[in-house]
Amino acid sequence: MAIQPYLFFNGRTEEALEFYKQTLGAEIMMKMRFKDAPDSPPGAQPPPEAIMHACVRIGDSEVMASDGMSCTGQTSFSGFSLAYQAKDPADAKRRFDALAQGGQVQMPFGETFFAKAFGGVQDKFGVSWMIIAGQKQ
Repeated sequence: MAIQPYLFFNGRTEEALEFYKQTLGAEIMMKMRFKDAPDSPPGAQPPPEAIMHACVRIGDSEVMASDGMSCTGQTSFSGFSLAYQAKDPADAKRRFDALAQGGQVQMPFGETFFAKAFGGVQDKFGVSWMIIAGQKQ
């Protein structure tokens, strides 16, 4: 059994997926728009081009995403971080810097007592990331 994060970007999913393709090498596995649904969802009607469901692979993990039923452009992510295991400290630094573009550094990138490279960043969509490489023994 696997637990997969499902992120709701409220109208910014397309932009977020492109950003993660550029910064993390994400591969879009599947994308379905509201206009593709056989029936209209109950309640609020999102724009037909809004993303109902998407699945992306980042490394060995899959993350699901949606615009949800609201396309306000306002996202709210709190109480968690996604951890990215980089292949080496140089890769970690590159990913950290890319995610920090338009975002906010939560913990400066550098060596720690537990890793050769570690940093915390909230990307421009409000998703928190912990980037790590080179576990210390």
